Formats: sequence, C-alpha cells, structure tokens
Amino acid sequence: MKLSAAIAVALISPCLPATAQQGGAALYAQRCAQCHDSSNTDIRAPSRTALQSKSFDEVLGAITTGAMASFAQGLTNDERAAIASLVTGKTASQASADSAGQCAQGEAGFPQPIDGPRWNGWGADLSNSRFQPAAMAGLAPDQVPRLRLKWAFGFPDTSVAFAQPTVIGGLLFVGGGDRKVHALDAKTGCTRWVFPTDAPVRAAISFAPMKNGQSAIFFGDVLANVYAVNATTGALIWKSKVENHPAARITGAPTFYSGVVYLGVSSIEEATGSRPTYQCCTFRGSVVALKAETGAQIWKTYSISEAPHPTRTNAIGTQLFGPAGASVWSAPTIDVERQALYVATSNSYADPATDTSDAILALDLATGRMLWHQQATPKDSFVVACFGTDQSNCPQDRGPDHDFGQSPILVTLHDGQRELVIGQKSGVVHALDPDHEGKILWQTRIGQGGPLGGTEWGSAADQDRIYVANSDVRFLRDGSRRLSSSEGGGLFGLDLATGKIEMQVAPVACGDRPQCSPALSAAVTLIPGVVFSGGVSGFLRAYATDDARLLWEIDTARDYTTVNGVPARGGAMDGPGSVVVDGMLYVNSGYAQWGGLPGNVLLAFEVGTP
Repeated sequence: MKLSAAIAVALISPCLPATAQQGGAALYAQRCAQCHDSSNTDIRAPSRTALQSKSFDEVLGAITTGAMASFAQGLTNDERAAIASLVTGKTASQASADSAGQCAQGEAGFPQPIDGPRWNGWGADLSNSRFQPAAMAGLAPDQVPRLRLKWAFGFPDTSVAFAQPTVIGGLLFVGGGDRKVHALDAKTGCTRWVFPTDAPVRAAISFAPMKNGQSAIFFGDVLANVYAVNATTGALIWKSKVENHPAARITGAPTFYSGVVYLGVSSIEEATGSRPTYQCCTFRGSVVALKAETGAQIWKTYSISEAPHPTRTNAIGTQLFGPAGASVWSAPTIDVERQALYVATSNSYADPATDTSDAILALDLATGRMLWHQQATPKDSFVVACFGTDQSNCPQDRGPDHDFGQSPILVTLHDGQRELVIGQKSGVVHALDPDHEGKILWQTRIGQGGPLGGTEWGSAADQDRIYVANSDVRFLRDGSRRLSSSEGGGLFGLDLATGKIEMQVAPVACGDRPQCSPALSAAVTLIPGVVFSGGVSGFLRAYATDDARLLWEIDTARDYTTVNGVPARGGAMDGPGSVVVDGMLYVNSGYAQWGGLPGNVLLAFEVGTP
C-alpha cells in the first residue's frame, strides 16, 4: 500500500535537525534544481521563490504521491521531508480546520430546488458556453457595480485556489490543493461536509441525479482517480482509476449526459519526461466514458491511435519512445443533435508528431469511435527540456507548445449555423463547422501566443459573440523569472459569424505592483450584458459587452477573515473563472505558479444596497 502524504507527515518530526536540512540541500540540487533554479522563463516548473510560498504539506504531498513523486523515487520519508522543509522554510502543519465553520446541526438535503438557479460543471451547460442566462444569474448589469464581499473561505495548507466551484440547489461544491472536496452552503459559506481525496482536485465538479434516487457529484484528481460522491452526505459511491500511467492526471471537469460520465485524461509527462535518464515519452491522452451508477468503463479512446514504440536513443543512451502526448486538459463538450463529443488536445511530447495533437477531436458518444479531427498546429512536439540547459529529451522536430487548454464551445447562431469555437495558446481563435467534419469557418488572431500565451483556460459565448481573454504572460529579460508588469493582457469580443473583433478592452498595466502581470489567463464568464475576467494581477473586472466600459473591479490580492477560520489571502487569478448564480458571484483567488501571487481563498460576492 502506498504511503499517503498525511501518514508521511505524521511520521516525520516537525523539527528536522540541521543534518537533515543539509541533506535536503544536496537532494534538492540533485533532483530539483535543474528546473526550479533555472533562469529560463519558459520552464514551467515553479521558481524557488514560488516554492517558498507553498506549505510544507503541499510540497511533501507533491513529492510523495503527487505530481513530482517520480523525481523523489527511492527517497526515504525523512529525505522527502528534508526537501519540503528546505524549499518552503516550514515544517509540518499540525492544524486542522475541518471542524471550523460547520453548518448548524440538523441541516440536511438541498437548501433550494436542484432545478433552480445553478452552475453545473465547467461551462454551465453541455455546450461549455460559460454563459449564464439571466434567470440563472439573478444579476443584472446595473447591479454589478454594487457587488460586495459577503464571505470568504480559506483552503488550508495550499498556495493555490485552482478548482472552480459548482453551485446546485443552494450548495456549493469545490475541490482544491488541500486534497479535499468541500460542500458549503452557497449563501453563508458554512461547511456541510468534507470529503478527503487521494490527491489535489483542480477540476470543476459535475452534478447529476442518478436512477437510484441519489444525487451525485463527479470529479477527478491529479492521480487520475475519478470519484462519485453523494452530494448531500459526502459518502463515497464509487472510485475508479482511469489511467495507470504514473504521469496521468485529471485536469478537466467530467461531463454528465444520459447516465454516462465523460472525461478527458491529461498528464505532466511533458515535465517529468525531461530528465535525460527518463525514457520519454509513453503517455497518450484519452477520453473515457464511465457508467454514472457504478463507475464501470464503457469505452476509452486514446487521442493517438498508435501506441508508443522505441524510436531513438538520446545523447546519454536512454531509449526514447513515441508518438506520445495529445493530452486532454479540459472538459468534453456534448453535441446532443449529432450524438457526438468534442475535446481539444495538447501538443505532442515526442517524435514523431501526431496529427491529432493541438487538435479538435469529434468522437461518437456511444462507442468512442473517432468521427473526425481538425488540427490547428502541425508538428508541435515539445517537452519542458526544450527550454532547459540539458535538451537530451527534447524532440528533434521541436514545436512552439501551442496546445489547447480550454473546452470547445458549441454554439448555434441566429441563422441556425452551428459552430465549434475555441481559443488557442497560439493567440488564434478558431471557428469550425461540426456538421462538416470540422471545416474551418474563420480564424482570428488576438495575441502573440507562446507557452503561456494566447488564450489559456476558457472562453465564453452567447449567440452573437465569443469573448476571449489574452494571456501572453511575459517575464523580465534579466534571468530573474520575474513577471513583466507591462506585457500581455487584453479582452476581446468576436462576432461569431465572421470572426471580426467587435469589442476590445486594452491591457491594464500593473505599475509598481510586485509579482504582477496584466495577463488575463483565467477563464472568462458571461451573463447578459456583462463579461467577467480575472487577471494574474489579482484583479477581477466586469465589463459591459455593448461598449467595453468598466462596470466593477475588485483587487482580490489581500488578506481575508474566513468563515472556516483558515488564514487566507488572495493572489493571482489563473485557471478557474467566476461562477454567477442566484444573485451571487463566486471566484477563487491564488495561483503561485509562474511567479504569480500565491493565494488560498474562495470569495463570495452579493449585491449591496444602493
């Protein structure tokens, strides 16, 4: 049985001796420094400064059972603890906040009807539109300027708040880096129940009533486990491991439709495969269909049909493999009319590059058979080693790392034309025809693009426009890995029929604000007349869709008193977007990766009195 991070913490002395600290420095230099101490701003491992913002438990979990476990393979518990203590300057946390902020005893079931105002999963609907209709939003444009903080919830022992909440029937469900899923009262923030997970949950949660009368929530963790949990009690219904590759993870929300849970599988082999002694690369992205009642697999389709095979050896003689990659980072989109499913894929990891990477794939809902695919960027083979000092495992035909990090949005225009619209890290927004095998209808550039550039986590669309935020994160050119405070950003509204830019918001520079970038990496959210966009700066802003005027802004990067008693602070906004339900707005703040401000808070806003 694998040793969990929690058990490992309990076995480790909270005060490590100086000899252990010295050992931690040596182990760090051997196992970690190549990426974390690099001055190359394109390496996506957190800098040493960013690691200092994390908790001891967070780093220990990452190198024990989490994303970085392969780098710590063969180390003892004390050696892992020494590394965690060295890079964070902290020791094991003894505090627990699970008992704080509990709802009153006797509260059970849903406070409100489940068919009332809600935001389910990543995109609020099967089309992943991230558009909340007026009846569900309960928030009019003239009320937005009066939004004020109602409550804040702190995630303990973590420096990121990277899982978007779901709101159903007056309950809010959210995962996080603290290896727990929390069920909160959406109006007050008090805790109904807490469910422990094997690894952090960074995906949004999806809800569905099941045939047996239970109401369930579905979610995945970064060890590629998928869970079904009773929505009102927090009891486990089933758990399923959908991919055994050690680098596999779930980063996109599951999508429920007609008794089946569909989800994509991604990985971090792009990073772990960069060591010259690693036989890179053997992971293939996939889409999995599971029975909602039991978790049993119905079908699994790999994004690359050909299994990886030996290709060449690198400079030190390590056997390399390919093809690999084409991860599915985001939630699947369901096309009820065509009984199809659409996903977007990442870059390839190895030679030879595949034509299903950086692509939109269409699969048959019943069988998983691939119906068609449309590639946006050919020959995009890339691993993190391509930006390092040792490029032994970098593909020979290296690409620009322009994958898709967001879900395709299925829209129907006023004239009946259907489109799949999506933004890409290349800085290009694409419109495809789902009824003619993904034929390209238009393409519009809104950013320069890059490994952290273009459009990142999510766009939003109604029947008229797609709203796209531009990241284009840039760093100072002094090798410090500090964010540029003047480069990146911009918000755009594109006409769905033509791709023409009809609404535009200029980047908002940071001035002298530390660890700040004008980049807009977080997912965009849309309600009638208003578009919300969170920035790496920590600001959340709301703009009128008719003339791009600023309606409201809030600086989330500050300290908060929380309903659960956890010390909390906001920071960079990256990944999840706002969720608007029944007159309230919910948003996470804090993202310590890439030099951004750390944070660990979920914020809930309501409309104040005039």
